[in-house]
Amino acid sequence: MGLLFLRVKVLLWKEVLQALRDPRLRFLIILPPLLQLVAFGYAANLDLKNIPIALYDEDHSAISRELAFAFASSGYFRIVVNVRRPEEIARLIDSGKVKAAIHFGPDLAARIGSQRSALVQVIVAGTDSNTASLVQGYSLQIFERFNRSRLEKLLNKNPSLKKIIPAGSKGIVQPEIRVWYNTDLVSRNFYIPGIISLVIMVSVLNLTAMAVVREKEVGTMEQIMVTPIKPVEFILGKTIPFALIGIFQVALVSVAGVFWFGVPMRGSMVLLFFCLLIYILSILSLGLYISTISRNQQQALVTTFFFTFPIILLSGFIFPIANMPLVIQYVTYVNPLRYFLVIIRDIFLKGSGVDILWPQMAALLAVGLALMVLAVRRVGKTLD
Repeated sequence: MGLLFLRVKVLLWKEVLQALRDPRLRFLIILPPLLQLVAFGYAANLDLKNIPIALYDEDHSAISRELAFAFASSGYFRIVVNVRRPEEIARLIDSGKVKAAIHFGPDLAARIGSQRSALVQVIVAGTDSNTASLVQGYSLQIFERFNRSRLEKLLNKNPSLKKIIPAGSKGIVQPEIRVWYNTDLVSRNFYIPGIISLVIMVSVLNLTAMAVVREKEVGTMEQIMVTPIKPVEFILGKTIPFALIGIFQVALVSVAGVFWFGVPMRGSMVLLFFCLLIYILSILSLGLYISTISRNQQQALVTTFFFTFPIILLSGFIFPIANMPLVIQYVTYVNPLRYFLVIIRDIFLKGSGVDILWPQMAALLAVGLALMVLAVRRVGKTLD
């Protein structure tokens, strides 16, 4: 038994020393856990603050301004635009500039002044079911506090109304909340398009990350290096098969999402697959870069794992980007998953076209081209 422990001790000490001697392994042991802790600590926040909303005020009275101030000062909402025409609301919600819109009718002050209930419409984008539910809850809280405050002022001025108001209307302002695109707030309609994006990213990234490393381990990389093959040709030969696999996987899981889970598909499949090609460009480029900086498949797997979690965490799939610190929000701009999540959800649930999605498409293409240039240069050095 003592000899057994001695052998295990020697092997254990050997592995520890070998791990500490390898600079790349030391990097993977120390830095990724710290970075992931910082990212999770700041980004993992499901409470929404400063939700961008639009205000459509047809009343322009002191009461409507008071109610608008109640929303703006609550800490939950931030009025980013004042709407003058009702058709502007759809454009703002479709483009993602606002998550909701509040509509005060032209008779708001008149109805409240005559001690009647006044309807206030709240229009919510239901593409993100979690955000839509929070907007509903926050709005109801604000209306309840506003009603309580108005009733207290009214009763202080005229105490004789105490016997009348409880038997009358339920409140001074009655909210009418309408949810667009996902009326029943079914969470799978929001998450399944996101899961499609994640499945493609994880599978394509892992396959591509192994591409060059496998050549190194089996000893064929040296043979490729002495051939007249160019870096671009090498990259195309390595990435096109994985791109085709990714396209097949998207088609497969999209069919399952629509026909099995009942997720609505309101947009263009042609546009979806065009955006998919840009997205796959980014993932393939990142996978190739990981493959060139890794010495073996084990390092490639660990490095892929190191990149995968921050990409998911900083994409808005789980935690809203608007809740993250400003520095981390800037970091999310280089995350391709951030843009593709918006694209695929808008195509599925809103039926959005190029006129709405072009900023996301342009940003995704810029990130993909930058990663491709980085990967080509790295592969070129490897082949040289």
